[in-house]
Amino acid sequence: MIGRSRPVAAPVAAMLALGAVAGCSGKPAPNATGTPGTGGNAAVRCGSGRTAAGVPIEIEVAHGPVGCQVALAVERAYVRAFTSGKVPGNGGGAPVKINGWVCQGFSTPKVLATGQTSACRKAGQEILAVLPSPSPSASSS
Repeated sequence: MIGRSRPVAAPVAAMLALGAVAGCSGKPAPNATGTPGTGGNAAVRCGSGRTAAGVPIEIEVAHGPVGCQVALAVERAYVRAFTSGKVPGNGGGAPVKINGWVCQGFSTPKVLATGQTSACRKAGQEILAVLPSPSPSASSS
């Protein structure tokens, strides 16, 4: 019907937020210098946090000599920018500068395919927010 809209803005924004932002709790991983990442890459795991939609994520340094303290601070600033409405685009998916880093959330298809929710890049360095690997469940034999 012309002139009538369906209330889809909130669910669409929530779905985009899943793939658009990552925030950190500020609690580094037990090894403060990072631990090898998952997924068969040389990423360094720095700590965990949550997306703006409350989804748990892991913060990893994927490329470059980025310390975990810097990676966590950049991700915290990115989530603050997102939640305060400073990230442009539908659902906040456009690139935004955070302390010299360019951060951007990924589309839902990329999140589902790779587990990566967002990336912050600067001069060949890359910080990723990644969905954690599922925990093995006990069998119900």
